[in-house]
Amino acid sequence: MPVLSLIIPCFNEESSLPILIDALKNVKFKFIEKIDLEIIIIDDGSRDLTANVALKLAKANKDLAKWKILELSRNFGKEAALIAGLDHCKGDACIFLDADLQDPPELIPNLVQKWLSEGAEVVNTVRRTRAGDGWLKNLSSFLFYRIFKKISRLDVRLDSSDYRLLDKTVIKAICSCREQVRFSKGFVAWAGFNQISIEYARPPRISGKSAWSLWKLWNYALDGIFSFSTIPLRIWTYIGLSMATISFAYAICITVTALLGGINVPGYASIVAIISFLGGIQLMGIGIIGEYIGRIFIESKKRPIYVIRNLLITEGSCNNEYG
Repeated sequence: MPVLSLIIPCFNEESSLPILIDALKNVKFKFIEKIDLEIIIIDDGSRDLTANVALKLAKANKDLAKWKILELSRNFGKEAALIAGLDHCKGDACIFLDADLQDPPELIPNLVQKWLSEGAEVVNTVRRTRAGDGWLKNLSSFLFYRIFKKISRLDVRLDSSDYRLLDKTVIKAICSCREQVRFSKGFVAWAGFNQISIEYARPPRISGKSAWSLWKLWNYALDGIFSFSTIPLRIWTYIGLSMATISFAYAICITVTALLGGINVPGYASIVAIISFLGGIQLMGIGIIGEYIGRIFIESKKRPIYVIRNLLITEGSCNNEYG
């Protein structure tokens, strides 16, 4: 039988995990004769008892699935937790699943059906509605995906979430990319393969508070843009060329005016405004270049993406792994 791996990254989800596992029990019965289940829980440096709760759930539900619990040495971020899950995934396919139940487990049979029956190697889920998110977050998400698709030239599924199924061929392709600065949606689009999408209404969190503030989402968006596109550099090249052309034309105009009508002392206000504007443009350009140089600096160190303090599985355990 094919094996399906559920990859569940967790950060302070001790109250959500038991509810999620109870929900998975109901889903499991719908296709228990067709597929084996592997559950991989990644504790991304939680400050609560997430790892202990996960271990208790694994011991109490050995008949549900084969279990792996990865306890990272600190909080490396969701993207690092996802690649850690992929590195330890042994399934023929995997599904990313948030512990807060905003990714409805009842959709799992639909994802599996698209994979088994229709030959899809990537099954994306597209959020039709996003309960609990404010208008600013919805608007920024709407704009970001469309801008990213335009400048990256990748076939990114608009308004998709991390809740998706990946075939083992796609898993292998993504695991071959060992960048420190990661953007999972970009990697999935870059890998290609046969992708289809299904829509769903995203429910609100069942408990707790999202760790993704608008500032973190902004930085995450910049990571995606700078990791998969050089368009920002090209834009500033065009801006510099345009400013040089305007300045050259203005210099010619001043020269002709001085030759025909004599020298006229201009006002200082306009000079200060122009100098300040050009200074701001230059600093922004330097900032764009700095973003790329900073990423080159980070990647050149070739440090592991994550460090595992403890890896617990239903058959045994081992300590201190690097990825």
